[in-house]
Amino acid sequence: MEKYSVLMSLYIKEKPEFLKQSIDSMLNQTVMPDEIVIVKDGPLTDKLNQVLEDYNRNYPELFNIVVSEKNIGLGLALNLGLYNCKNELVARMDTDDISIAERCEKQLNAFEENKELVIVGTMIDEFYNDPTEIKSSRIVPTAHHEIYEFAKRRSPFNHPTVMYKKSKVLECGGYSDLKRNQDVDLFGRMLFNGFKASNLNEVLLKFRSNDALSKRRRSWENTKSYIGTIHKFRKMGYSNFSDYVVVAIAQLAMFVCPITIQTWLYKQYLRS
Repeated sequence: MEKYSVLMSLYIKEKPEFLKQSIDSMLNQTVMPDEIVIVKDGPLTDKLNQVLEDYNRNYPELFNIVVSEKNIGLGLALNLGLYNCKNELVARMDTDDISIAERCEKQLNAFEENKELVIVGTMIDEFYNDPTEIKSSRIVPTAHHEIYEFAKRRSPFNHPTVMYKKSKVLECGGYSDLKRNQDVDLFGRMLFNGFKASNLNEVLLKFRSNDALSKRRRSWENTKSYIGTIHKFRKMGYSNFSDYVVVAIAQLAMFVCPITIQTWLYKQYLRS
């Protein structure tokens, strides 16, 4: 099978135990990565640095720790890491999620079966504290034409699950310098530029969710960013005016409603 890199971005607020679970899930893949690139996005705690040092010592040929002296945000940190990935296929991974052991093997198979594919994602199960207690799932479209239409209003991928081709991401300019929704922006541009995508119709990652995530979704920063991204798509000629209006109304409604109602709406209409 083709070799692949894993791309992760780490910042100071991550918990060491979550980081270990995340890295271990990639080390336990049925097809091992050729390298794991971890970007230190600004200064880290001593405990986080120790975790990285331990893995780097035990797997000196596998880990590539890339350092940004200051916190530059997820998008720019991922760009920095992407430039340091030596393989064409790159598997994204967050530092607090858990990949299923067969995840990368199945994505590699998808790329092998369809040479036109540029992005391959998967479904996710969401949990709070215990990975065995699933709270909800996020199911996204699988076929390219469905993904293309879905992305005009909503994120068609679960970002931590995607495996993509490095050269095509860079061809589209990489991640934008946004504080939120960097993935929505990038993948929308890639789809509009004609790159083919697919989502595997099975859960291959467990996504860590919590109340803090709900608060970030409800923040004005996130609301403004999402509306702005769809507005950008409209100016590109991707989304149309009705797409923009629907997204703007929905995002503003989610922003003004209480957290409890927002969480209920997510579970009722955006999760299964």
